Amino acid sequence: MAEQKIDINLSEEVATGVYSNLAIITHSNAEFILDFAAMMPGLPKGQVRSRIIMTPQNAKRLLHALADNVAKFEEKNGAIKDNVAEPIPIIGGNGGLA
Repeated sequence: MAEQKIDINLSEEVATGVYSNLAIITHSNAEFILDFAAMMPGLPKGQVRSRIIMTPQNAKRLLHALADNVAKFEEKNGAIKDNVAEPIPIIGGNGGLA
C-alpha cells in the first residue's frame, strides 16, 4: 500500500510539547479520552496537562502506530526496560493508568 502524505501545521507553541509521566485512559461507547498528567515527587496530587479525545477507530490506529514505533525504537536501541514494580491500578471499570 502506498504511503499517504498529509500536510499539517505545527505552531511553535504546540511544538514545545507538554511533559507527562502519567496517562489516564477512559472510554465510552463513542470515544476514548486520554488524559496526560504530571505527578511530581513528594506531591500527593497530579495535574492534567493535556486531554485528547478520539474515536475508537482512531484510538486503535494510535495503538498500532505506537506499537510499531516502540518496536522500531527497540530494534535500534535495545529493549525498553519497564521499571514499574507494581501492577497498574485500574480507575473505575473502563480505564486505567499507563
